[in-house]
Amino acid sequence: MSLTVEATITRNKELIDETLKAYPEKTAKRRAKHLSVQEEGKTDCNVKSNIKSVPGVMTIRGCAYAGSKGVVWGPIKDMVHISHGPVGCGQYSWGSRRNYYVGTTGIDSYGTMQFTSDFQEKDIVFGGDKKLEKLLDEVQVLFPLNKGISVQSECPIGLIGDDIEAVSKKKSKEMNGHTIVPVRCEGFRGVSQSLGHHIANDAIKEWVFDKKDQAKSTFVSTPYDIAIIGDYNIGGDAWSSRILLEEMGLRVISQWSGDGTLAEMENTPKAKLNVLHCYRSMNYISRHMEEKYGIPWVEYNFFGPSKIAASLREIATYFDDTIKAGAERVIAKYEALNAAVIAKYKPRLEGKTVMLFVGGLRPRHVIGAYEDLGMIVVGTGYEFGHNDDYQRTTHYVKDGTLIYDDVTGYEFEKFVEKIQPDLVGSGVKEKYVFQKMGVPFRQMHSWDYSGPYHGYDGFGIFARDMDMAINSPVWGLTKAPWKD
Repeated sequence: MSLTVEATITRNKELIDETLKAYPEKTAKRRAKHLSVQEEGKTDCNVKSNIKSVPGVMTIRGCAYAGSKGVVWGPIKDMVHISHGPVGCGQYSWGSRRNYYVGTTGIDSYGTMQFTSDFQEKDIVFGGDKKLEKLLDEVQVLFPLNKGISVQSECPIGLIGDDIEAVSKKKSKEMNGHTIVPVRCEGFRGVSQSLGHHIANDAIKEWVFDKKDQAKSTFVSTPYDIAIIGDYNIGGDAWSSRILLEEMGLRVISQWSGDGTLAEMENTPKAKLNVLHCYRSMNYISRHMEEKYGIPWVEYNFFGPSKIAASLREIATYFDDTIKAGAERVIAKYEALNAAVIAKYKPRLEGKTVMLFVGGLRPRHVIGAYEDLGMIVVGTGYEFGHNDDYQRTTHYVKDGTLIYDDVTGYEFEKFVEKIQPDLVGSGVKEKYVFQKMGVPFRQMHSWDYSGPYHGYDGFGIFARDMDMAINSPVWGLTKAPWKD
């Protein structure tokens, strides 16, 4: 029997209090600020965020290097991205996010290759500037068709004081102005990967946009030019989005980082509108372009037909009646496809409950897609969200939803055990824990090796995957601990 909203709010508040009892008093007091229940009238979910994790308590976060190299810069396909420091960070970040791209590896695309300066003890003692210079020379000899190089600094670089900016300027001059971007994304900076996004955005601003003479650009503009920003093309997501935008009459002049190029990045200041997918990782550069170049930006959500239609219409408001009519034409074109997907899967999924804990925008953006299938999101939270992410989340969640920021492994397990959702959507670190608990799971960072999930085509894949997870017969062969 389902609970009323008031009963759900009471239960979830009691659940938070019960969970916190396992901690020492000081830790419980700190963690209490990160846990809340959505209630009517709340505009910020009432949780603390973007704060250092409690020492000794296992959480799911990454570091600034992960935010820069793994998210923002890594998918730019025609650039070589050097992991400057010991081999471990580079190895761990190698080809892990399924950023699909078109190209020939080692010729015009390098995203699935790994370049590292492989620091040894002597490099820590004597410095690595000379080694970096040598590596940059080797890259140019071995891969002469690369369009640029980024230097992604690991922790030791900041600690020993290597001057990657001076080396980058020197080698760029020697290479006739070849783009070399130093990125100060040492992992110890900030409290999570989020600062790495910000640092990466600043590097784009200072070492790509500011180095490009826009006045001398030969790029030919049209009134309908847009840029897709903050879509990393996980499983082909950006391609699914691009199809719809182009079908409504817009011209996508750049798409980054997923399947992106340096030239597209350089052309972005010529766009008439920036459409922003991942707000957390790319709002900084979008705001910069609005301030410096006068380019407006708008968030969009292409998860599920309801949000897709709303986003297409909002994007169209920035253009003339031709584009507005194009948006309606695209929405109408896919109505039959959406109806068929919903008719097939909604009877199997309606009323099923979901708990989410993911990075970026997913904790709020995917809610609409679940609701289009009749599913209910009963808990959600961010790994590295900021206050403005939680403010945006209030527009998506219903009263009584459990909200958790930077949730610990212990807390997440307790919440799932008590609420007993039909599905958990989170990352690979949590996947096998919950499957062993007998809870269906989807890995929602990279779509569990499926996708795309964006766009109308992606909605059908999303629905199939959720049905496959929840209604698999395997769950009848396992027993959750709370059923003993």
